[in-house]
Amino acid sequence: MSAKTFDPADRVGSIDAYRGFVMLLMMAEVLHLSRVAAAYPESGFWAFLAYHQTHVPWVGCSLHDLIQPSFSFLVGVALPFSIASRVAKGQSTGFMVGHAIWRALILVMLGVFLRSMHSSQTNWTFEDTLSQIGLGYPILFLMGFQTIRVQLIALGAILLSYWGAWALFPLPGPGFDYAAVGATADWPHHAQGFAAHWNKHLNLGAEFDRWFLNLFPREETYVVNGGGYMTLSFIPTLGTMMLGLLAGQWIKEDLEPAVRIRRFLVAGAIGLGLGGLLHVLGLCPIVKRIWTPSWTLFSGGWCFLLLAAFYAVMDWRGLKRWAFPLTVVGMNSIAAYCMAHLIHHFVVTNFKTHLGQDVFALAGTGLAPLIEGIAVLSVFWLILYWMYRRRLFLRI
Repeated sequence: MSAKTFDPADRVGSIDAYRGFVMLLMMAEVLHLSRVAAAYPESGFWAFLAYHQTHVPWVGCSLHDLIQPSFSFLVGVALPFSIASRVAKGQSTGFMVGHAIWRALILVMLGVFLRSMHSSQTNWTFEDTLSQIGLGYPILFLMGFQTIRVQLIALGAILLSYWGAWALFPLPGPGFDYAAVGATADWPHHAQGFAAHWNKHLNLGAEFDRWFLNLFPREETYVVNGGGYMTLSFIPTLGTMMLGLLAGQWIKEDLEPAVRIRRFLVAGAIGLGLGGLLHVLGLCPIVKRIWTPSWTLFSGGWCFLLLAAFYAVMDWRGLKRWAFPLTVVGMNSIAAYCMAHLIHHFVVTNFKTHLGQDVFALAGTGLAPLIEGIAVLSVFWLILYWMYRRRLFLRI
């Protein structure tokens, strides 16, 4: 990891702004809208905002659920530009592959580090966004040298084989000990029938982690991730990054802006349609937490549509000034990600130390979490703005 200085002028503005929008949504968790909504239970406004700032319990999608797929998608979008830049510098294919592997290792370990912050020893778990991207990144990089036809065939093979492996995993039978795997038989979000192959804690990915994660030193035996997240999700996440790779190639290709936007819209509609159809037919539910193949397609569809919107406004119509606050965040996404995980408590503590313990409750206790979050988010953005002004961008 290093801090590099360069001129940000020669960039595709919509990519940075979309990434900034995604990272701002992630950092905005500090607003604690669920707590505000709980303080005003009769307010539909706060309930709506709270819903879209939390992950759905299992099946479905909120705006918050689109953060990780968008971040992963944009890794793929940026890859064609990264490869072209390295080729222009005269780097050999072998050197570039080696760098990709090194970058992947750093991403994986950074994810492990962030998940270990409140542990007494290294918490070897790989469901963090950075770890998930890192595990699939070397394959994504190799795909960047293939034709779009090969990429689409590989994408189909990845999703179909992953779906098949989960579909063949046996369902719980009579007398199954649900407690032994951290599950309950009557959890209201369990699906019935064929879709039950993707139920929480009762699936192939959860069983894999009960073996794989216990190969590492642990304070106690790993049984389950409370949220249902798992290591193997990096495989369909690779599919999301490959969809982004397709979008990035279209941006880099010599096309009319209207043609690019049309392709984004068609790809978005196909993704939403296929993902939704698999869900409705009961063949594969849309579940972000375990990144089902239908989720790869469905969320990928949303990513294409969001990219189309940003590209149309900024790079086609040339309306860019409004997105400056997003660009500041988007050009330093790794720094933003780490700040959100590392210094939140430090910022809050210092506000209270120097301005009083009740500084955030000036408008009442119900809005205190929101005001605290606005203060913290402002500090985050100002740090990123300071880095932007000095052309300091954290890169891996």
